[in-house]
Amino acid sequence: MSHHDDFEIEPVEGLPAEPPKGEEILWQGRPDWWALSIEALSLKWVAGYFGVLAGWRFLSVVDLLPIGQAIGSAVPFGLLGMVVCGLLMLVAYVQARATVYTVTDARVVMRIGAALTITLNLPYRQVSNAMLDLRKRGTGTIALETMGDTRLSYLVCWPHVRPWHMKRTQPALRCIPDAERVAALLAEAAEARVSVPQVSRAMPRNAMAAE
Repeated sequence: MSHHDDFEIEPVEGLPAEPPKGEEILWQGRPDWWALSIEALSLKWVAGYFGVLAGWRFLSVVDLLPIGQAIGSAVPFGLLGMVVCGLLMLVAYVQARATVYTVTDARVVMRIGAALTITLNLPYRQVSNAMLDLRKRGTGTIALETMGDTRLSYLVCWPHVRPWHMKRTQPALRCIPDAERVAALLAEAAEARVSVPQVSRAMPRNAMAAE
């Protein structure tokens, strides 16, 4: 598995270099920005929090002030909530537009990051498990559990990670449309790739004798 800064012009969108000869791109996509804002940025919880603040403010003064003034005292909380929610949606949109997930018959490539762009290259032979979290609208997250000693930064990869798995960061295709189909493609490609025997060049007999 490798990752590097991706500041060069991409020969193929989402890939740092042309795929090796014989490698086939099976799927490319981005997160659904609305699903990302809800699942990764907790948009509904934030909206609910400011809604509760506005309601609490209104109820705390409704017995003391005319109804119009009571409503007016709650309006700033509602406006602040709208601004915060708008910023969260903007962040989700920018993150989604800056992201390209690629599934090939040999690996998963994740071009992620809006401010700091990096590319994660995840060959199937270094992926021990893949987990699908499917949602009602058909969007879902595919988390990849990697093998080996390579460690990824949770904060650098966020939000393209499995939530709350910080000790062993699991990169994830977050909030992708038609997630069940993509997961099936990935599983089939990974199974086919891992089942292919690896052939290494044998050491010449004369070299063995020299040792």
